[in-house]
Amino acid sequence: MAESKPFDLCVVIDDDTDILLAARLLLRQLFDEVLTAADPAEAFAATAGRAPDVILLDANFARGATNAAEGFEWLGRFLERDPEAVVVMITAHAGVQVAIEAMKRGATDFVTKPWSNERLLATVRTAAALRQSRKAVNTEKHRASAIAAPPGGETPLLGRSRAMRHVFHLIDRAGPTEANVLILGENGTGKELVARELHRRSARRDRVMLSVDLGAISETLIDSELFGHVKGAFTDARSDRIGRLQAADGGTVFLDEVGNLPLHLQPKLLTALEQRRVTPVGANKPVPVDIRVIAATNLSAAQLADEGRFRQDLLFRLNTVEIVLPPLRERRDDIPILIEHYLALYARKYGKPVQPVPQEVMDAVVAYDWPGNVRALRHAVERAVILAGDAPLGIDDFSLRRDAPRPVHVPTAADPAADDMNLERVERRLVEAALRKHRYNISLAASELGLTRASLYRRMEKHGL
Repeated sequence: MAESKPFDLCVVIDDDTDILLAARLLLRQLFDEVLTAADPAEAFAATAGRAPDVILLDANFARGATNAAEGFEWLGRFLERDPEAVVVMITAHAGVQVAIEAMKRGATDFVTKPWSNERLLATVRTAAALRQSRKAVNTEKHRASAIAAPPGGETPLLGRSRAMRHVFHLIDRAGPTEANVLILGENGTGKELVARELHRRSARRDRVMLSVDLGAISETLIDSELFGHVKGAFTDARSDRIGRLQAADGGTVFLDEVGNLPLHLQPKLLTALEQRRVTPVGANKPVPVDIRVIAATNLSAAQLADEGRFRQDLLFRLNTVEIVLPPLRERRDDIPILIEHYLALYARKYGKPVQPVPQEVMDAVVAYDWPGNVRALRHAVERAVILAGDAPLGIDDFSLRRDAPRPVHVPTAADPAADDMNLERVERRLVEAALRKHRYNISLAASELGLTRASLYRRMEKHGL
């Protein structure tokens, strides 16, 4: 089996055939393919649609030329076609000014003729590694953009209550700054909406906002997901991969459920935030990053103050500004506004008329405590729109009784539900029971059910919970 080389393709362009032969023989130890050409136009055509790791480009081609005009022209053409191209200029021994000008025009590095084999190998290896790094960053940023894209028809932050007016005030003040923000609140209160609004108000609004749900990532993978890894760092690390923090470079990182970050990784995150550098798993050198961090958790302030659960120095770094989102039961004045919004939203989605909500029904909905908060209200309104006929909406359409908090009931042999062997209904009952038991704390309910948070969310969506 052929030995695998570190890099794929190197292109060498020089009008001296002896130089081309020497370069091909030397560089084939690094590259699967070394393409050589005496004519830049020939090399340009041969690499159309390809992405060489390195292009070695001579500065002069015409006999007696020393001003590097042709080399600069082709340097520009290669970079115009591929702005991420890595070009190393080949200059005469005395061509220091040519080399400097080439670097100003976008060349990555230069080598002089006659060259030292060791110097050429080191220069080309470094340049090829840079190209691979650029490819990885672009791949991850495209992936990050897909992850970061908000769902269609994302709900805006709504509310006129005093509590929400205070939240809006904090967003107005903190949004345009570079301050790290910590958002506290129960599940379903809209923490990610606040994070997106903070990003939208910032100078980074045109860059990516990347959400990382630390409650949905296996603890063994969090280090690699956040900070990246190098090839061979662990069994499945078959190639270098940048982490989410580096993928969001220039933008905002939203660390959802940051309270789930393992204690042993908290110092690493703290160091990254303080030094603005990340060190991939298995790497020796840190990589600079420029990010703003917005974090959120459903842990209470008292739980966060527990040193055995969360490092206080990391907490101080994250909560430069702290925004506490109130549960829906503490902002009941906003419930009619939310219902009106969701009724219109789902009436459009399902092609149904917007049904009126009688006052007595609205009073009952407002009086309800809504475990699960705005998320639970949204699902209830969606169900009501789907199930309602032409009549005005009733209390039963909102399923308040079914959703009302009550002690967890496990079916016994004497219980009629114990004879129900339908897997879908049994699963729904268990999910409901776990959610009620833990007052819609997703992390605790998922743990009791033996699921990840992401799996529990999928089952909640599946059963309309």
